[in-house]
Amino acid sequence: MTAKFRGTYSVMVTAYDDAGAFDPGAMARYTDWQITEGIHGLMPLGSTGEFLSLTTKEREAVARCVVDTTAGRVPVLIGAGAERTEDVIENCRMAEDVGAQGMLIIPPFYSTPTEDELYRHYERIAASTRLPIMIYNNPATANVDLTPPIVARLSEIDGVDYIKESTMDVTRVRDIIDMCGDRMTVFGGIMGFESFVNGAVGWVAVASNVLPRQCADLFTLTADKQDYDAARALYHEILPMIRLVGGHRYVSATKAALKLMGMDTGNPRAPRLPLPPEDMPELLRAMRATGLMQEERV
Repeated sequence: MTAKFRGTYSVMVTAYDDAGAFDPGAMARYTDWQITEGIHGLMPLGSTGEFLSLTTKEREAVARCVVDTTAGRVPVLIGAGAERTEDVIENCRMAEDVGAQGMLIIPPFYSTPTEDELYRHYERIAASTRLPIMIYNNPATANVDLTPPIVARLSEIDGVDYIKESTMDVTRVRDIIDMCGDRMTVFGGIMGFESFVNGAVGWVAVASNVLPRQCADLFTLTADKQDYDAARALYHEILPMIRLVGGHRYVSATKAALKLMGMDTGNPRAPRLPLPPEDMPELLRAMRATGLMQEERV
């Protein structure tokens, strides 16, 4: 299989206004900025996009806004995960209707399905859609670990062509490639640079919400140009921001940084809280270190 998707894809925040409602104008401006900065692809309605805090109508509005604003300039994969298989199928139909190029689908995250249940879940979803599916392994939040042997089995399903591998174990990338061959294309999640070195052809990144050009360049230097010295130097330059938006602050810190950059996307929705004041000095240090903010501006 020749990979249709490759590069650095931003798992996007969702823009809200001061009242907490979805703000399509702010979302469109933020989407367009991502593309003009050179991002390779976009993923609204993922975890960073607070998909569980949006209504069905809002999710469609977000997806349509991103797809329409993108206007075919880069691929858009819609986060379509849900606990119930039928709800995922409906989300996939919505992704098709708005013109997305694919879906990102996390496993059911409460029922802790068995391997057979996972296989049937994804098999039914794939049979319902013509779009390619990127499965999403994030055991820290999904309570399910898509180990390389399980991924190898899922890769036998026609249409399950990609995986976002979001553990800290980059040997997973190596093992998935070894076990699946060209049936599965691997994107890194948390470990972008390290995943590229191990054979991943993409990165679903949180830090690219605020550093789209640099995160895209990291892929190009590593995977395309194989200039590992330059890539390593860039990686260390942006690492403070990668670390900052990791862990539980991935939504709140990203939104706080965007606001300081003049691209306000509102506060997170409950139950999440905005970045607490005591964390602001760390955010400012990371932004200075990565060139997002000059000393005299803070």
